[in-house]
Amino acid sequence: MNIIIITQDDVFYLGKYLEYFFNNLPTWAKIKGIIILDFSPFGKAESISIRIKRSYNVFGLKFFIRYFFKYIISRFVYKKYLIKSVIKRHNIIEIKLPNANINSPYTINLLKKFYPDLIISISANQIFKREILSLPRYGCINLHTALLPKYRGLMPTFWALKNNEPEIGVSVFFMDEGIDTGDIIIQKIIPIEPYDTLETLIEKTKKVGMDALIDAISMIRFGNFKTFRPDENKATYYTFPTREDIKEFINGGKKFW
Repeated sequence: MNIIIITQDDVFYLGKYLEYFFNNLPTWAKIKGIIILDFSPFGKAESISIRIKRSYNVFGLKFFIRYFFKYIISRFVYKKYLIKSVIKRHNIIEIKLPNANINSPYTINLLKKFYPDLIISISANQIFKREILSLPRYGCINLHTALLPKYRGLMPTFWALKNNEPEIGVSVFFMDEGIDTGDIIIQKIIPIEPYDTLETLIEKTKKVGMDALIDAISMIRFGNFKTFRPDENKATYYTFPTREDIKEFINGGKKFW
């Protein structure tokens, strides 16, 4: 099975779990290449200066300082789990795009040369259009760190913790042109413990999410699955939090780390 991965350049968490994913894939699953989009925590392309300003304004000084130093250490000191370092160790090709548009005719024609059976979106920050969705033999699948259809959109772990949910989880689903709306292949539930912070929940969902992806790939390869439609009566959608949301999060006794 030829697989293409589309993701973003997250230096904080993703590289470590991609390493785990690659190490545990079955031998018949071949990662033919990976597209690494620019890091965009706010769900859209923005300049570095705008991202810095918005992070500071929303999360405050303490959060900003912690993640600023975490970024510097990950990017320039401890580089083992940079995504480009991880794929280099696994001899995976980085597919570079001249305009960073995954839906452009150039990208579609380029991906055709890899004869993909499956395209996997892991934190990709662009909406897939019909041309790319119909390209691979088995379609495109996405990993979302929530129990869909609840918590569609951005930062589901933050919102689940803020809203005092007893559990969170991960969903792997076939993508359509909506946002987290496709038929679900597999879900895994993760209890939220009293000691959990946003950081511990992100770590848990990333790890369980990679296990779910590996299971989903095998299910698709051997036809051993039955999808189900999300119950739209239970659907919720969240965007990036505001400064007021952060205050409510902290005042509610929740912690970032």
